[in-house]
Amino acid sequence: MPLPVGSKAPDFTLKTKTAEGLADITLSSHLGKENVVLLFYPGAFTGVCTKEMCDVTSGLGVYQNANAQVYGVSNDTPFVLAEWSKQLSIGFPLLSDFQKAVATAYDVIWPDFAGLGAGTARAVFVIDKEGVIQYAEQTPTLGDLPQFAEVEKALASL
Repeated sequence: MPLPVGSKAPDFTLKTKTAEGLADITLSSHLGKENVVLLFYPGAFTGVCTKEMCDVTSGLGVYQNANAQVYGVSNDTPFVLAEWSKQLSIGFPLLSDFQKAVATAYDVIWPDFAGLGAGTARAVFVIDKEGVIQYAEQTPTLGDLPQFAEVEKALASL
């Protein structure tokens, strides 16, 4: 089960690929400035994950209007994520949790992804400017999408 609402969100530093090379993204850099939405997902170039990232990209204005930075997080490499993002024109940064340390800290490890062993579950967290989790959801299966209407309600209440 994911970390509960009201918990302090664990800080992290994860890699993303930019035009200049690899860059570090930290949760703590958003404290006092903006809300954060973390979308944990199992893997790039998979059907449900593609739908999720494209749907969020098409509705990105809702998150921007709520002063929220969206990040996608998976245990894919930053190089795979960069290519997938480019092909799909994903409108927010994708972060590589290659060692699954952040997924472990947020308690969203899926025990077996496609027979390959443990991986990232599909989950979403809304974290306020103070670094407190205001919404947390892990889907029952990897094929289910998060309840984005609930995510939007949580953001609207901040």
